[in-house]
Amino acid sequence: MKLTGNTIFITGATSGIGRGLAEAFHKNGNKVIIGGRRKALLDEVTKVNPGMDSVEIDVTDAAQIKSVAEQLIQKYPSLNVLINNAGIMPFDDVTGPFDDAQAVHLVNTNLLGPARISGAFIEHLKTQPDAYIINNSSVVAYIPMAMTALYSATKAAIHSYSLSQRFALRDTSVRVLEIAPPWVDTDLVYKSGDSRAMQLEPFIAETFALLEHATTEVVVDAAKQLRNSAGPGEHDIVNYFNQMLIDNPLPMP
Repeated sequence: MKLTGNTIFITGATSGIGRGLAEAFHKNGNKVIIGGRRKALLDEVTKVNPGMDSVEIDVTDAAQIKSVAEQLIQKYPSLNVLINNAGIMPFDDVTGPFDDAQAVHLVNTNLLGPARISGAFIEHLKTQPDAYIINNSSVVAYIPMAMTALYSATKAAIHSYSLSQRFALRDTSVRVLEIAPPWVDTDLVYKSGDSRAMQLEPFIAETFALLEHATTEVVVDAAKQLRNSAGPGEHDIVNYFNQMLIDNPLPMP
């Protein structure tokens, strides 16, 4: 995709990967509109990025998604890139009682959110000569992390959904890309400083460079081993990966 001259709407852009991508595109000569639930954080980001715009949006609210999409399409008729980045990552325990409220909120945010937002913008995107939907998944879409079992499942679903979107839109002007990050040290859960995590700045720089020539997936070098481990031998990799996390646990805040 071209890396300049776009009009881009990105959800979940007040921190972490979302903010990093928004600022990278902004600095590279794109019109960027960031979306998030908290106005104070939106204002904080736009204040330090003059010319960037923002809109309040809760990706779990179907009616609000429709309203915001109509508003943005009217205000920014050249909007041609949609980045589905908003997401949450709660820990869960599949060996114990099911937390229904947490699960419903997770699926609404991580899976139905991107699907609803894509649907709200798709007819407009098809009118643009060069348009993109970019979905943010994760390497745990391929090799799940057992302590975030349902989160991993939602990211596997986003990968599957992206495959279907890409095929279904093949004869339109809309291209579908999937970014599959490794463990990046952001506040998605909490910033840990763990040496196993990729720092945000190099992740954004490598991802941004890969986007220019991407046609399907955007996978930085640090994510390739897990991404490429899915398949017939994945059971051993899943066991090894999750046992490693038990033997070398994540630092707690």
